[in-house]
Amino acid sequence: MLGVTKLLFEANEISKRIGRSSPEKRGLCPDPGLLQFAAEKHPVVVWNITKRCNLKCAHCYSNSTDREYPNELSTKEAVSVIDDLAEFKVPVIIFSGGEPLLREDVFTLALYARGKGIRCVLSSNGVLINKGMAKIIRETGFSYVGVSIDGTEEVNDKLRGLSGAYQNAMNGLRNLRDEGVHTGIRMTLSKITLTQLPGIFNLSEVEGIPRIYISHLVYSGRGKGITDYDLSHSETRDAMDFIFKKTIEFYKRGIKKEILTGNNDADGVYLYLKVSENNPLKGETIYELLKMRGGNSSGVAIGCIDNTGEVHADQFWSHYSFGNVRQRRFSDIWVDTSDPVMQGLKNKAKWVKGRCQSCKFLEVCAGNYRARAEHAYNDIWAEDPGCYLTDIEIGIL
Repeated sequence: MLGVTKLLFEANEISKRIGRSSPEKRGLCPDPGLLQFAAEKHPVVVWNITKRCNLKCAHCYSNSTDREYPNELSTKEAVSVIDDLAEFKVPVIIFSGGEPLLREDVFTLALYARGKGIRCVLSSNGVLINKGMAKIIRETGFSYVGVSIDGTEEVNDKLRGLSGAYQNAMNGLRNLRDEGVHTGIRMTLSKITLTQLPGIFNLSEVEGIPRIYISHLVYSGRGKGITDYDLSHSETRDAMDFIFKKTIEFYKRGIKKEILTGNNDADGVYLYLKVSENNPLKGETIYELLKMRGGNSSGVAIGCIDNTGEVHADQFWSHYSFGNVRQRRFSDIWVDTSDPVMQGLKNKAKWVKGRCQSCKFLEVCAGNYRARAEHAYNDIWAEDPGCYLTDIEIGIL
């Protein structure tokens, strides 16, 4: 989703799949798992269809609460947006929020989008997914549902602001699993959750959940208030080393899992460096894939529409809008580079500063996340403070 780096330990096999994916090989990829490597970057759209949420998570990028929000797009308006997204060849809509299941027409919209050939994903806190809801989700045809869990019951409920959130989310995951819906656990790294990583992997194995998505903290929404809880660079490296180790362990044990990290494009470079230590050939294959991906996708291969129709570079940039779908079509807004920020995002390597500009891996990272840079330095083109690679690793002497 949304600017993520898949752990490509089977890089050779992925290369073969890309070669088979289309006559043009590097054109649009019909395989959704390979969209990030397509040469033609039609954006995945994170659609925050409502801002209302039944939780109050400490790291929420939208600062949502459990109340009605005015001026949200109507069903008719949302359908018109979907028509435009389909014509623009948007491959995926991630229905998010807030809690998207609090919007009554979410299934109507998803069914309509699927009818237009758009793959639909649901990002939920899982609290509302009882057996009946899981069945409706399956029948609607969501290709994937990510459910947010940040560790043990005590840690999760504290972070999410609701006693019982963990048990309800786990029931939601199990209900989805039992309905045959492809599902996964989503968690955000912080000093509070770092110790929870082993438990998350164990939970995935014991419960038979096929996917784990681990997000780095981005300073947006309520997440701006917990920057002191962000991991240090050494802690981030420890976390990534653990993730790599567990991924290899699962593979060797024959346990099929999708392990992904997101919201820090340094992960791809770190993976390349680690793999290259023992297998330079596979490392080079990974590097070629990273070049095809092109680094940070904000404003290029991922975008966001909020509950009132404002268009953003990604879900973490709610304070900056390029336009509103009520006045202009998303497809027109997205290609309009008269906005200097949109123009810069289309060619980040030309604009980023500091360590990012001097980094020898700029072509495969593109400067990482602008939201973190802006929060830290009040400059959207400053270096991303979330980069945990050393000066030696990135070629700065």
